Order: sequence, then structure tokens, then C-alpha cells
Amino acid sequence: MTDAINAENEGDLLSQIEEVEALSSIYGDEWCVIDEGARIFCIKISNDMDEPKLTACLQIILPPDYPSTAPPIYQINAAWLRGSERVKLANSLEDLYVEHVGESILYMWVEKIREFLVDKSQDSETVDQSGRVNLTAEEEVDDDDEDAPDFGGLTLRSSEDTHLFPEHTNDEEVPQIKHGGCITDRRSTFQPHLAAVVTPRQVKGVLERLYENKKIASATHNIYAYRIYCEDKHSFLQDCEDDGETAAGGRLLHLLQILDVRNVMVVVSRWYGGILLGPDRFKHINNCARNILVEEGYAASVDAAAKPAGRTKRLKSKKTK
Repeated sequence: MTDAINAENEGDLLSQIEEVEALSSIYGDEWCVIDEGARIFCIKISNDMDEPKLTACLQIILPPDYPSTAPPIYQINAAWLRGSERVKLANSLEDLYVEHVGESILYMWVEKIREFLVDKSQDSETVDQSGRVNLTAEEEVDDDDEDAPDFGGLTLRSSEDTHLFPEHTNDEEVPQIKHGGCITDRRSTFQPHLAAVVTPRQVKGVLERLYENKKIASATHNIYAYRIYCEDKHSFLQDCEDDGETAAGGRLLHLLQILDVRNVMVVVSRWYGGILLGPDRFKHINNCARNILVEEGYAASVDAAAKPAGRTKRLKSKKTK
């Protein structure tokens, strides 16, 4: 029995190697190896390779028993993708897997996402030149009690395994964590934390270090987002987490994208005071994040932003050396 299982796992590993080699050949620089040993990969997908307007990053973990008996574990990162559209895309990927159980399906998933982006880019939404979608008012999520969409058994959502982090982080030093000033409104308190990160393992290390603090661990929500620039691929590895505060992580990541910061992680802790704040909570989360980014030199203040661009560049270069 054990020999049969081992043989099946060896067959799965061979299938994975062949599939990854094929995808690397097909997609070139769009395909990125995050951790070969842990079988973690990502690919940047756009609606048009020549003139991209919409992009999404598909991050993937290949479990040992994929493709024979288990699906890939995945996360789709796109600040503009939310609500019913995210559920629709997740369902289409799950349907593909069900139709092709036991087969290598990553290529089909990538092209299904690309097809979704093409359809999305042709609809009535306005897309700015930087590739971000200006959502209409009806698509914004502002309800305190709105449930996060359920993506089913295929997606990567639990607190233990979300965001593609390998289990061991001891071989990398945890970056220094800076703590910003608090904002309090109607008994809810918000506090930002910031760390310079260059690997997903450091991101996990920062989270673990923060949760060692009993006050932070007791927060109602610890929302975070990060952006890591991959020099060799000239692209960003980025992700976010709502931690129960629906849509907050995506908005925080969108802020980091607008400010064009890199190699940094921002966590905003919220201690709920018993009074619903409505959309004001998103304003406080982003204001906290922007304040600490300005304090640590990752972004210019409002006054500095009105001055010549050279000042902003010096602020950024100081932090990314």
C-alpha cells in the first residue's frame, strides 16, 4: 500500500515538473518561481500582453497529490476584483477543476482568468492608464456586517496557510517593526505597524512577531497588505488580508499601489468599540497606513507631494537601499 502511494506521489511530482516547465516556456517572464522546494509559483495575467489594461496575479501552491487527487491551492490578487465578480471567477475555476479531475489544469486556469480579464476590460467600467479599475458606487463595499465571499474548498483562506508562506522562517531575520500613532473614533481605535520586507517569509515573520504582543493579538481585526518588487522579473509580489474586515485589505493594497511603494508591509490593527463606523472605518485604516508610510519615508506628505518630484524619489530611495 505504501509503495503504491509513493509511486503515485512520484508520478504527481513528475507531472508537476513537466507542467511547470511547459508554463515557463509558454509565459516566459510572466511566470515566477517563488519557492521551488515548496512548489509555490505565481503568474501575472493581463487582458492584453501588448497593451495591458487589467492585470491579476495568480499565486499557486501545488500539493504533493496534485494532479492525481488534489487541486492546486490558489490565491488571485487584484485590488479591483471583489464581491460577486470574485465569486464568479472562483466558481469558474472550480468548475474547470471538477471537469478535469486528475489532469494538469494550470494552463486552463490561466487562460480562463485571461478570458475573464478580456471580458471585464470591455465592459462599461473606466480603466485608468495605470491599470486600476475605477469602481462604480454600486460595487463599493461599505457595510460593516457584509459577509466575505466563500470561495469553496479550493482557495487558500485559513489563517494558518493563507498567502503562500512556507512553514519555516527561522533562517531569515524578522525585520524591525515600526508602530505608528493611533486614531480613535467612537471608541474604535486604529493603529498602524510597518516593516521593510523583501520575501514572503519575512512577511510571515512580521505577522508572527506582531501576534506575540497580547494587545495586537487581541485586536478585532489586523488588516495588512504588502508589496515586494522582484528585480529579476520586474514585477511585484503582493497580497492583502481583510482579517474579517470585509474589503479592507484590498483597499489597503490599493493605497500601496497608488503610492507606488515597494518592499514594505503595513498592518493596521482595529479594536472595535461597539459602535458601527460605516465607510469611515476605511478612511481611518488608510489614513493610518499613509501616516506611517510618510513617517518612515516611503511616501511624501501632502505638502511634499506638491513640490518637485525629486524630493519624493529621495524619500523612496532612502528606504529601498
